[in-house]
Amino acid sequence: MSTQPDQSHPARAADEREVRALYQQLLSSWNERNAHAFAALFSEDGHSIGFDGSAISGQAEIESHIRQIFSDHQTGTYVGKIRDVRFLGADIALLRAVCGMIPPGQADLNPAVNTIQTVVAVRHDQTWRVELFQNTPAQFHGRPDLVRQLTDELRELLT
Repeated sequence: MSTQPDQSHPARAADEREVRALYQQLLSSWNERNAHAFAALFSEDGHSIGFDGSAISGQAEIESHIRQIFSDHQTGTYVGKIRDVRFLGADIALLRAVCGMIPPGQADLNPAVNTIQTVVAVRHDQTWRVELFQNTPAQFHGRPDLVRQLTDELRELLT
């Protein structure tokens, strides 16, 4: 599992850096509680599947949904680690990541809300956009050792 861009093909390495940056912008937009910036990273008819299974389609709906979350809840801060980026075609990439969340006013991750995140990114007019963002709870039912292992791995990002 590569956590660094493939440097063997310069054009592909540049694309991979851009896809990785897109994911980091997604997390940053959430952490900054900026619904408009979050939604703007999606293609016009992109899709988002939230932690609770909510399925939202289109930039406008994604922005409205995220704005509502920000107005109704104090949200935590995402800490994410990209597991890998794989290209499915010249203009389509699949990014897999793990993510933890630091609750508001706290300094450590809440293992109960660790997630596995998937982004399908598509290049539109030379710009990478999120076509699909899926945020799946990493509960590992009945396997507390896996919860602990993922949480410890994500905690390394806090230092």
